[in-house]
Formats: sequence, C-alpha cells, structure tokens
Amino acid sequence: MTTITVPITKELQIFIEGELRAGTSDSKAHLVRYALGRLQEERAIMRLQEAEADIKAGRVYRGDLKKILKRF
Repeated sequence: MTTITVPITKELQIFIEGELRAGTSDSKAHLVRYALGRLQEERAIMRLQEAEADIKAGRVYRGDLKKILKRF
C-alpha cells in the first residue's frame, strides 16, 4: 500500500475530526479511502449515464469494429 501526504484546508480538517468524533470512521486514512471509493463510484455511474444518453440519442456505432475503426 502506498502512503501519500496531502495538504488540506482547515475546514476539511475540522470535518474529518468531526467524523472521527462521531464514530463514522475508524481513522483518517479509512475516511479518505472511503471518500475516494465514493468518487470512483460516482465517476462510474456518470460514465454509465453518459453511455445511456448516447444510446438514446443514437450516438452509437454498430457493425464490424475493424471497419468502423478504418473510418477514423
């Protein structure tokens, strides 16, 4: 596992300390890993929503992938 050091604002420090006091996380590291995991999930959902919108709007390619790639 890699360790990184990230400067944070006073507001984020206060938020993290509050979360730890509330017992919503075991440690600062756990809280940051959780937040990054949620960001990954949000990005994945956003990509799926964009793909669904592309399909609904007809912005898709169908057919032989090799032939399609030759057009680009």
